[in-house]
Amino acid sequence: MPPNTTASSGQQPGKSGRKKGRKARLFLIVLVLALIGGLAFGAYWSVSTVRASFPQTKGSIELEGLSGPVDVKRDANGIPQIYASSDQDLFMAQGFVQAQDRFYEMDVRRHMTSGRLSEMFGKGQVKNDEFLRTLGWNRVAQKEYDTKLSASTKKYLQAYSKGVNAYLKGKDGKDISLEYAALGFSNDYTPQQWTPVDSVAWLKAMAWDLRGNMQDEIDRSLMTSRLGPKQIADLYPEYPYSRNKAIVQEGAYDSVTGAYSRTGGAANPGATTGAAGTGLAGDTEAPTGFQSQLSGLYKVLDNVPTAVGVNGNGIGSNSWVVSGSHTITGKPLLANDPHLSASLPSVWYQMGLHCRSLSATCQYDVAGYTFAGMPGVVIGHNQDIAWGMTNSGVDVTDLYLEKITGAGYEYDGKVLPFTTRKETIKVAGGSSKTIVVRSTQDGMPLLSDRDDELVKVGKKATVDSEAPDRGDGYAIALRWTALDAGTSMDAVFQMDKASDWTGFRKASASFDVPSQNLVYADTKGNIGYQLPGKIPTRAQGDDGSLPSPGWDSKYRWTGYIKQSALPYEYNPERGYIVTANQAVVDKDKYPYTLTTDWGYGTRSQRINDLIQSKINGGGKISTDDMRQMQLDTSSEIAKLLVPKLLKIDVADKDVREAQKLLEGWDYTQDSDSAAAAYFNATWRNILKLAFGNKLPKELRVKGQCLYVDRVDTTGPADEDQKVRECGERDADQAQPDGGDRWFEVVRKIVNDEDNDWWKAPKTRTQKATGTRDELFARALRDARWELTAKLGKDIDTWSWGRLHRLFLKNQTLGTEGPRFLQYMLNRGPWKLGGGEATVNATGWNAAGGYGVVWVPSMRMVVNLGDLDKSKWINLSGASGHAYSAHYTDQTDLWAKGELLPWAFSDKAVDKKTSDSLVLKP
Repeated sequence: MPPNTTASSGQQPGKSGRKKGRKARLFLIVLVLALIGGLAFGAYWSVSTVRASFPQTKGSIELEGLSGPVDVKRDANGIPQIYASSDQDLFMAQGFVQAQDRFYEMDVRRHMTSGRLSEMFGKGQVKNDEFLRTLGWNRVAQKEYDTKLSASTKKYLQAYSKGVNAYLKGKDGKDISLEYAALGFSNDYTPQQWTPVDSVAWLKAMAWDLRGNMQDEIDRSLMTSRLGPKQIADLYPEYPYSRNKAIVQEGAYDSVTGAYSRTGGAANPGATTGAAGTGLAGDTEAPTGFQSQLSGLYKVLDNVPTAVGVNGNGIGSNSWVVSGSHTITGKPLLANDPHLSASLPSVWYQMGLHCRSLSATCQYDVAGYTFAGMPGVVIGHNQDIAWGMTNSGVDVTDLYLEKITGAGYEYDGKVLPFTTRKETIKVAGGSSKTIVVRSTQDGMPLLSDRDDELVKVGKKATVDSEAPDRGDGYAIALRWTALDAGTSMDAVFQMDKASDWTGFRKASASFDVPSQNLVYADTKGNIGYQLPGKIPTRAQGDDGSLPSPGWDSKYRWTGYIKQSALPYEYNPERGYIVTANQAVVDKDKYPYTLTTDWGYGTRSQRINDLIQSKINGGGKISTDDMRQMQLDTSSEIAKLLVPKLLKIDVADKDVREAQKLLEGWDYTQDSDSAAAAYFNATWRNILKLAFGNKLPKELRVKGQCLYVDRVDTTGPADEDQKVRECGERDADQAQPDGGDRWFEVVRKIVNDEDNDWWKAPKTRTQKATGTRDELFARALRDARWELTAKLGKDIDTWSWGRLHRLFLKNQTLGTEGPRFLQYMLNRGPWKLGGGEATVNATGWNAAGGYGVVWVPSMRMVVNLGDLDKSKWINLSGASGHAYSAHYTDQTDLWAKGELLPWAFSDKAVDKKTSDSLVLKP
């Protein structure tokens, strides 16, 4: 039976009204003075600094290092198309142009990947730098550059760096960006030269945010403090293969043998699920205090700045391709919209890279989306093929509990020494700090060293008989494929010039991290899918779903799945392929465990259904049909629950008035829908009552305080047996988040009206619930009064968009800087439709509120019949300069679901060109 909990407001008694009145008046005076000063300062900046940092986009500029002239043609949205006569000139110009628009963003990114944020922002970033240095992204990137990448890739990276540095030459901070002018008031920071490793390291940050199931691994273990094995299993149901189709339905893999081993041992594909309730993989019991260690680790992880996602949680995307047999043009259409954190500027940068004439010395004619700070194009099309990406979610990380003994750690009965290195962190305005990073001999860094509380808990942790003696304590280590040197940068350039399916698959074999679902189409009419990546194999009994005992070699990785054994699909008979973070392949049709934590396929199945509906109706799919599918806001959980909610007998007339909004609702979540607002509020309250209040404090929203049963009690507890616990997790990271895992949890029990999860304790205003309908009635009531407080009593004024708003924030000074500076850098709000696990995935966290926390970060539809009729849009704009016309000039269109024309041919680009710049040798 789930633990009983009682709500507690957690509020302290207020002070006298007179005292509060005096404080309020004083605060108002201070606020007015601050606004006057801030606006005056902003007016000063708008003349002296902001315009000085705007890029030159017309005329000509001499760049030392070019071998010939380069044309930079920008359209009305400031999107550049670059034309050169050699590869090196092309990528040098790319570096120069990206630095013109986005250098501050690039600079922050490289400081993050190298663990040097404190150099820019001071002592508040030291803890983050310590953790990032421990991971060692920059060290791995350097090793990749030195030992793994091809000679041509190195030349392109060097050329790109030359272009960035050509832009920086002779400029100080205020000439580059408004943000540097702001930083100049607190420190004397000066931007440094760009290096090829700065570009390579960004792929590590991207891989970190797309790292797979590490958060689920932590959460499952944390749940063991309050929930039993069956309850945890209830909250992590099996993927519904029979209802939500896997990506690969008619495909194959080339090699049956399938895996290779670095140590020569055979990989075992038959891994089985670990013991859900122990907190460790296999049959090993977790040492006492392990949950506290993981809780501390989560706090460290949660503070790490995001690169592209919400600290690794909730990341999803849509990409699908339809063959010409089902399209108006008779050639494929390919759509993609990656779901990432909302940021300003957008994480993506749109551009085209064109050789004036394709040859052995100039091989590229490609356009699409890339990252500022990285050469090439990551997602897009060239003259022959198009491709899109979604996160595969395969399990490429494992946590290990390591037994510390003296200066070493125990491994198979022996004590092995750690490898160590010193890292010195420079701090703007303060003293440097030196840390020691410890790693196991197979390269796993000790994450627990970065938190003093974890070290203390590890030393004091008691152990069960199944685990080794405590010795000097326990530590938490990380095994992750991205900490090995790889070749993903090679893959980017190979993909950009691939001309057919064979070349595309060859390029994908180099794309080792992060593992992505790759969707393909070409102008000859072929479509395909490939799962790439360096994906580990594990021993029998370990599926990677829980942390593993580091002292036992049988839990180490046994090798990696061969590229020839990874699933793919080419020209399937059904004529389309859909990827939206669902299972890659049915578990009964593939011999290896890729992960136990797929997305649950709600979005992917909806897209499958939309395509199939069009086909079954005899229609042909157009570019605009693909766009409309991207904007679908249908709520699958509403389809399941609304018929049951409407059967609830509601006595309160105000609650009944709200309930009637659901009558006749078509389950779409448009921004102006009152029904969507009320349903989502009801859904949020169902989750809170049935599950959220029963989770351990480490998973609940920070500051949400409850009276809960003591851990050593069973069944309902008297009030004097309860303890007060407050949540510890940020609102956009807490559980239950309301995603499609929770759809599946509820679907499994919704017809079991007396299931224990429907039991919720009484409060001062509500009776205890014992059945599903009693809990639903309480959720309907709570939702009514929650929305009354947020939106007003008159339901005619309610709308989903008033709750579900997007704010775009500069990711450094826009969140941590002075208020007047935040006002200058940030934009919004926008009232959005869509929602969690819908195709138009404007994500929100049900535990924390209704605000938008991730979005379709861009949208594109590529028309392989006529590339100039393709369409695209970005979340913000091309520029990172706060007062540029192109800072957020695409956001209104994006919010409306519109797309911009995407010119590709020379003639089409010339027709769209607004500004032309010539870069001369």
